[in-house]
Amino acid sequence: MVEDQTELADSVGRMLRREGMAVDVVYDGAEALERTGVVAYDVVVLDRDIPEVHGDDVCRTLAGQEPHTRVLMLTASGTLAERVEGLNLGADDYLPKPFAYAELVARVRALGRRSQPALPPVLVAGDLSLDPAKRVATRGGVRLALTPKEFAVLEYLLAARNRVVSAEELLERVWDEAADPFTTTVKATINRLRAKLADPPLIETVPRGGYRI
Repeated sequence: MVEDQTELADSVGRMLRREGMAVDVVYDGAEALERTGVVAYDVVVLDRDIPEVHGDDVCRTLAGQEPHTRVLMLTASGTLAERVEGLNLGADDYLPKPFAYAELVARVRALGRRSQPALPPVLVAGDLSLDPAKRVATRGGVRLALTPKEFAVLEYLLAARNRVVSAEELLERVWDEAADPFTTTVKATINRLRAKLADPPLIETVPRGGYRI
């Protein structure tokens, strides 16, 4: 989230975290470029009129990166000509201010799906089913009561399609910059997930590797 109005930036960050997303918040273009040069973000929500480095220049840089980070321009510049200009700069989507939080969440999720290899609309493993759009997970037809982080971890493991996912990768992709790299929160979340998924076990621990469905 790149926005120089700190109250708005922090508010959007909190809202997206409640939806189970890992969110880093910065307040100027220079820090945005520094962060995106280190972390391969799925989506950057970008204000155009930001200090240090203008949002248009940040957008041009991101559009030329590989893998391509999806850019949602979120700005008060909402005329047709300004929207067209933003999209021509390389933005993938454009949402003028003021905006509805529900629409912002939906657009971020849609861009996040486009930043990854194509996945089916519902992720399935045996009798486990997870619908990312509806935010519903069931096992054996019974709905699971998952916290946002538990849901996000399960979604990430299912999307990995049998690939082993390390605890470090989960920490980076599901949590955010505030997470302690030495924390045991990933292990604790996996343990809670296993308890809620019940038997037979679905999440395998791979020694010196991580976890997989």
